[in-house]
Amino acid sequence: MKQSFFQLTFNDLQQLLEQNSLNASAANLLYNWYYKRKNKYSNSITDIAKGTLSFIDEVFSFDLPEAVKIQQAEDKTVKFLFKLSDGSKVESVLIPFNKKYSICLSSQVGCAMKCSFCFTGTQGLKRNLSASEIIGQFLSAWHWLRENRPGEERILNIVFMGQGEPLHNFDEVKKACEIFTSQYGTSIGHQKITISTSGYIPGLKRWKDEIPGVNLALSLHSPFDETRNELIPINRKYPLEEVLDYIDGIPLRNKQFVTYEYLIIKDLNDRQEDALALGQLLKDRRALINLIPFNEFPGTQYKRPDLERVNQFKLLLEEYKIPTMVRTTKGDDVLAACGQLNTK
Repeated sequence: MKQSFFQLTFNDLQQLLEQNSLNASAANLLYNWYYKRKNKYSNSITDIAKGTLSFIDEVFSFDLPEAVKIQQAEDKTVKFLFKLSDGSKVESVLIPFNKKYSICLSSQVGCAMKCSFCFTGTQGLKRNLSASEIIGQFLSAWHWLRENRPGEERILNIVFMGQGEPLHNFDEVKKACEIFTSQYGTSIGHQKITISTSGYIPGLKRWKDEIPGVNLALSLHSPFDETRNELIPINRKYPLEEVLDYIDGIPLRNKQFVTYEYLIIKDLNDRQEDALALGQLLKDRRALINLIPFNEFPGTQYKRPDLERVNQFKLLLEEYKIPTMVRTTKGDDVLAACGQLNTK
């Protein structure tokens, strides 16, 4: 069975070519062809030796995930349901801004974290995605843009905020980031990639040594353990105080912040005392707070707060001099907003 070309880092590809007595410089040309120029087929490459091309065609598959369902929201958000080679399915979302896009990628089929506010959490964990399946979401979405919105195929930011806990699949997410940031390929800057975590400490322990420079976002959602236990059950195993200690140990670059995501749920964590405790918790940290009004999904017990309540919450946080923004909800009419992804 052929292996996916998109599973190999640049160094992996060079080594494989050398091991088969082929010119390692072809790695540069191949990465440029498939990642920088985003071509689909190698049959028109003219500057690589025929023997190397034969080897590439014999050994590698260049298949990408199949988009079995594509939904376009009124605000131009696009949600893809991708079918993988084993029949598993994941969702990815293109989020528009000024004729450019961010892409929200999934890292697992389902999720083991069981967060009560998240639609994905209702289905449990099926398996991890490989780096090639993560990369494939990006490339498939890019090709769709080229074919359907020509001139807009600019995906400038990557956020690992789709299905799954990225740090629960650390090795494959790390490899995908290495491929994304390779100067020979898509050349996406580390500062343009954000990985969100619910506070999975085994992954946070590896962060500073293995993926420095990539942006971190913590799903915080409450400064109080009792409420956070309800929303994020792994808080019982990895309590917030311990999570923050590990985050505080991650070196930040100049002008780099840790984003703390705070999902505001009506009558649960939207009180004045919640805002004041959150401000007190983060006031001495290099923090950016992202307030996210809850996005309802089928079967959820939670409700979205009104905008006035959200703005009051924001004003209280600003008294602590912490940069705070309210995330604009995009794609909720096709269940593409934060917390709404599922594989059905």
